[in-house]
Amino acid sequence: MNEKIWNVLILCTGNSARSIMAEALINTMGQGRFRAFSAGSHPTGKVHPMAIEKARSVEYPTENLRSKSWDEFAAPGAPPMDFIITVCDNAAGEMCPVWPGQPVAAHWGFEDPASAEGTDAEKRRAFDQVFRLMMNRVRLFVNLPLAALDQTAIKRELANIGNAGPTP
Repeated sequence: MNEKIWNVLILCTGNSARSIMAEALINTMGQGRFRAFSAGSHPTGKVHPMAIEKARSVEYPTENLRSKSWDEFAAPGAPPMDFIITVCDNAAGEMCPVWPGQPVAAHWGFEDPASAEGTDAEKRRAFDQVFRLMMNRVRLFVNLPLAALDQTAIKRELANIGNAGPTP
């Protein structure tokens, strides 16, 4: 029997850093069980170079990464989503498109490493910190026994993951 592949859309405002890194992590850590996409409500049009570095660090192919609008995933012919996860507080509060089907929505807020100021080393530390926290949440998510949980339990688990801190 073929195991279901779960489609996940990660949303942020600019689709330049957090949502890109989450896409890379879910696609790699999900080991084929998940197909993640990322988009933004107001995409910047470019992916932050340090987000690309973090995606490469987990051996995620980066040549097709791009900053894109969430409208692409609300259009006819877009893959149907099982999950919609917002990763920035701005996107969580925005009026989202109507997604086909009934995807489970959750908010996993992360600080915006792209707004970090200082030296390149300080900016890289900001990306590292967010990436580690994100990796912990993605690990919890991809290890959920989704096929055994009902919609209410999945929603509760995703909300709990959104409150999870870094692994000590």
